[in-house]
Amino acid sequence: MITDGMIKNEIKTRIEELTKLQQKDGSWSFCFEGGLMTDAFMIILLRSLNMGDEENLIEKLTRRIVDQQSRNGIWKAYPDERDGNLSTTVQAYIALLYSGHYRREHPILKKAELFIRKKGGLSNTHFMTKWMLAVNGLYRWPKLFYIPMTFLLIPPTFPLNFFQLSTYARIHFIPMMVAANKKFSIQSAYTPNVDHLIVRTSSTKLGEWDLTSTGRSIDYLSLEMKKLLNVPSYLHRLGYEKAERYMLKRIEDDGTLLSYASATFFMVYSLLALGYKKNSLHIQKAIDGLKGLVSDTCHGTHLENSTSTIWDTALICYALQEANVGIDSQVIKNSTNFLLSKQHVKKGDWMLHNRFIDPGGWGFSHNNTINPDNDDTSAALRAISRRALASKDYQEAWYKGVTYLLSMQNADGGWGAFEKNANFELLAYLPLDHAQDAAIDSSTADLTGRILEFLGHFAGLTHHHPSVNAGVSWLLNNQEPNGSWYGRWGVCYIYGTWAAVTGLAAVGVSPDHPAIKKAITWLESIQHQDGGWGESCLSSVRKQYVPLHISTPSQASWALDTLIQAGCRKRQSVKKGLQYLVQETNSKESLTYPTGIGLPEQFYINYHSYNYIFPLLALAHYAKKT
Repeated sequence: MITDGMIKNEIKTRIEELTKLQQKDGSWSFCFEGGLMTDAFMIILLRSLNMGDEENLIEKLTRRIVDQQSRNGIWKAYPDERDGNLSTTVQAYIALLYSGHYRREHPILKKAELFIRKKGGLSNTHFMTKWMLAVNGLYRWPKLFYIPMTFLLIPPTFPLNFFQLSTYARIHFIPMMVAANKKFSIQSAYTPNVDHLIVRTSSTKLGEWDLTSTGRSIDYLSLEMKKLLNVPSYLHRLGYEKAERYMLKRIEDDGTLLSYASATFFMVYSLLALGYKKNSLHIQKAIDGLKGLVSDTCHGTHLENSTSTIWDTALICYALQEANVGIDSQVIKNSTNFLLSKQHVKKGDWMLHNRFIDPGGWGFSHNNTINPDNDDTSAALRAISRRALASKDYQEAWYKGVTYLLSMQNADGGWGAFEKNANFELLAYLPLDHAQDAAIDSSTADLTGRILEFLGHFAGLTHHHPSVNAGVSWLLNNQEPNGSWYGRWGVCYIYGTWAAVTGLAAVGVSPDHPAIKKAITWLESIQHQDGGWGESCLSSVRKQYVPLHISTPSQASWALDTLIQAGCRKRQSVKKGLQYLVQETNSKESLTYPTGIGLPEQFYINYHSYNYIFPLLALAHYAKKT
């Protein structure tokens, strides 16, 4: 039986833990742990450039890759991926060969080789993996593949233009296009021979990545690309110059491209393709920036794709305040001061679809200064809201942030992640893996719900406000038949349902509304016997709820918080959920299971902060209601 006293003690303990973990600058720095792709690409890059002074780093990254291999010799994108992951296994295999510490004959590579060949070899890998193989001379560039660089010269006012792609697609595609069009490749003494991983069949077109017609949408895109091929040659040269400028203008102070390790890898190779030497300033600074993303606190040495410092700090600062840590406490003063210093003052790509608004958002990582996102902006605004009531500086920052956030609402009433109206649906039909998730930045339930929750609780807006009403309508129109909502950036239906229901409740939608009642019924139907909740990353692949055999603290907290915010605190499901959070001893598997998503099927995230943040938030909200 869980008592109020036990909950208070649990809250106190969690507050003390987080207070001790705060950095001197007021931030919290938890590991943002992705898969092994960044570790593998770093090994390959350092060996390709023959950076002989990085032996210690390569050895550490190699060790983590080996530690992540499953017993049957394969690597997975997430722990319960039943059949293993071909692209992840290929990345690990190639990196271990490049490291120089493993040869093809080694037992762990022999097992992986059998799996790779059984799954169809290198030709069946994700296009990002094939690109990395080709740029390092391990896989032939397709002969007939060419994306006209003149595509970059089309004005944003035209119906089909490069800026219809999402910002995270653009920042990766531009360097990939440059190297692919130039058929660039680099080799060194460490380059292995992996011809044995190319499986030839009667239907295989070795290296063919053409825009295969799969319907009228692709035919239209192919036709438009072919038109661009016929323009004068000097325009193609201008296209390459535009691509080079695009990258150089978006390099952060630490040398990374838009603060992403993945984009920075691709940029290094594209600059080499454009004639830069490996000892040039931009390439050396990019490598230094990548090294700066290496962490030793990620169950081994891991190169984070970016840091999650702003996200973690904003969420923790807010959770502590919800747990009644006062704004005059040093821990809140330090963290809000840090967040205030990180509000963006530069205009980024977001202004192309939102021209007349001043900067006011926040980014995800500590080194992000030009690529704000709506989720981090709402999180930071939550954290500083109470201080804005008493401080002019914070009040001005808060108004800028709220103005920016409201202005980023899409025409359909929802919110996307980075930009406004970057949801040109035709691009979702590109023949790329998960183009729907990567190529466009459409409205999502998690972003829309989280922003409505902020606007309701901290800006005093209700569903009678036109912008809020449009967001409410979008959520109600996008609820799944079973009562859940799909979350794009968390796993998955539990995450989306939490965001949607808490957002709707915050702006005054009644707990008796059919949509909320249906969501609660669904959540209670998937509760585990131990009182917790758990959902598999496979949900993001199948686009339907797939239960996880264990409960995880973050997913249990999302579900529990949903029930509490929807007025269900006296129900048995809430009592069982509280018991799970307070009394259950979690296994390593439940504590390390990735509950964040970067790209379905390829990139999942174990936020080390989540097991601290969301249990505290759910418990604090329960205590408030009580």
